[in-house]
Amino acid sequence: MSASEKAKAKTEQTLGKAEKEVGRAVGNEHIAAEGESKEAKGDLRAAKEKGKDALKN
Repeated sequence: MSASEKAKAKTEQTLGKAEKEVGRAVGNEHIAAEGESKEAKGDLRAAKEKGKDALKN
């Protein structure tokens, strides 16, 4: 996995998780859903990069 893509994935996962928790804490379902979406996007990016690495080796 390239370092920049790995960093992007981790950043998306972390920001998404934080946004999701803030949304839940303040009772805003819309913010929580956006955070969950961002977290899932980071998870998918990480999975894509792991798949690419597996094909390289």
